Amino acid sequence: MNTIGSPETEVKTSGHFINGAEYTGNSSASIPVQSPLTGETIGKIQLANEDTVNKAVSSAAEAFKTWSEVPVKDRVQVLFRFKHLAENNMEEIASLISLENGKTQAEAKAEMEKGLEVTEFATSLPQILNQELLEVSRGVDCMTRRYPLGVVAGITPFNFPAMVPMWMIPIAIATGNSFILKPSEQVPLTPLLLAEYFQRAGLPNGVFNVVHGDRNTVEAITDHPLIRAIGFVGSSSVAKAVYQRGTLNGKRVLALGGAKNHLVVMPDADPEITASNVVASAYGCAGQRCMAASVLILVGKSDHILEKIVHEASTIKAGINLGAVISKAAKQRIENYITRAEKNGANILVDGRNAFVKGKENGTYVNPSIIEGIGADHECACDEIFGPVLSVLRVNTLEEALSIENANPYGNAAAIYTTNGGSARYFSEKANAGMIGVNIGVPVPREPFSFGGWNNSRFGYGDITGMEGVRFWTNLKKITQKWTASAAKNWMS
Repeated sequence: MNTIGSPETEVKTSGHFINGAEYTGNSSASIPVQSPLTGETIGKIQLANEDTVNKAVSSAAEAFKTWSEVPVKDRVQVLFRFKHLAENNMEEIASLISLENGKTQAEAKAEMEKGLEVTEFATSLPQILNQELLEVSRGVDCMTRRYPLGVVAGITPFNFPAMVPMWMIPIAIATGNSFILKPSEQVPLTPLLLAEYFQRAGLPNGVFNVVHGDRNTVEAITDHPLIRAIGFVGSSSVAKAVYQRGTLNGKRVLALGGAKNHLVVMPDADPEITASNVVASAYGCAGQRCMAASVLILVGKSDHILEKIVHEASTIKAGINLGAVISKAAKQRIENYITRAEKNGANILVDGRNAFVKGKENGTYVNPSIIEGIGADHECACDEIFGPVLSVLRVNTLEEALSIENANPYGNAAAIYTTNGGSARYFSEKANAGMIGVNIGVPVPREPFSFGGWNNSRFGYGDITGMEGVRFWTNLKKITQKWTASAAKNWMS
């Protein structure tokens, strides 16, 4: 795809992807796409209007008529081919993810690989979707079958241009739905590339569509009467708004929101393993992920571990082994948190402000930061900063650590570092979060286990991947039948 411009060439304006081809429609509104790595404009995208959304929905509705009738064994053959194409072109995909999102090439590849893991799970649906059948009475059988919903949609964030859409797309289309994706307007180019690969893999026109846009596009999707279900990932405030508006319009909605994840370090934790894992959790993807470590809670005498964490964090450098944050506004917001904490009397153990990458002076970088000397009610310990900032709190007992974790309104992830099985078991049972790590700071479940948090990290019921994803994108039909006229009769006959 020729989507990347340079200072010497005119930047391409990309349209939407509808019914198997680029679609420009009648909207004249467009916005630039800028690379956080360099600050350069790498493309432009056209913004959808209501007519564009209607065109995408009409295309998807028409495609659903035939796609839903294709046997699941045949539907997943497209996913096998898509996975093969993506694996053979991993460098191209990862380079585009890195360019428009700012993460490192290695992180971009890991993102795509996780997305392909969900694709691989979806290819197993012919074995998973076997109908249940039971003779419930003499001559009377009950069976269940899952049916697709129809036209469904996904609204996805900037931090994972490929992975988060692929939490939804493979399962939704494998179960027979047609899908409309509204990606973040900050990272629209990777989804267009994915659409190209789905097309090359043989996905029928209209089964997968991409529409670009802003709040107006989101509202058009939540309001459209033919869209049956919406998956959303983003901030909690927007997740709640999408959930409320979508459900008010009679749609099935699962909206995953933000997080404030706590890592609890016990004095008996392995110092080396803990330090490297905490740093990876806090600063991977420049801290721009809902599973990132945000608050480190040291229990008892754990300073020897904090020292190692500080040392490890100091080895992470922007432009070398740390990517950029998404925009100048994000950089300013993140650095302002650090500055205010310092003015409030906090100790800045590692200061990531004013990061500079030679040759990329206009890139938006923030180096790792560690803030100590704040209370549990400080904004740095409560707000989702969404950047490479780790706040340190100190407590005397595991119970105190759990009280801080469980008072947090979010509920995505929580982790404990310990060599004591009893402490790990107790924490796993008592922590009020949907995903728990033991000596793992980013406890993202691997397929077929599903991804999803609790509390204000999720609006709606269920999770977005695994069998929970299958349930979300389908309806369950129960069939009770009797064929044997001569069977003995009872109350059910």
